[in-house]
Amino acid sequence: MRDHIIGQDYELWDIVTDGHLATTKKNGEGVDVPKTRADCTAEDLNKWEKNAKAKKWLVCGLGLDKYNRIQSCTSAKEIWDTLQVAHEGTPQVKRSRGALLYSQYENFTMKEG
Repeated sequence: MRDHIIGQDYELWDIVTDGHLATTKKNGEGVDVPKTRADCTAEDLNKWEKNAKAKKWLVCGLGLDKYNRIQSCTSAKEIWDTLQVAHEGTPQVKRSRGALLYSQYENFTMKEG
């Protein structure tokens, strides 16, 4: 998947792994709030377009069961993180899986005959 997305557009992979840069502005109270479409610059629209392309490439290869897991995700990074957890597990699951495999290796013995 990585090579395919990079082959399409190198910046798309950065969006998948790092997330698209949020397009925000300061409101009257100095708090960052998301920009509306009317407030967006050409650069902001380009970020949104790249995120949409990255989402398209991630979703195109999924079956219905995987799509149901990610249909509520709003960014390519959210989709990627959800798919990673579904396929690889959380870091805690990875550690316990590694410990189990190591334990099985340590207990490996040859049987008589």
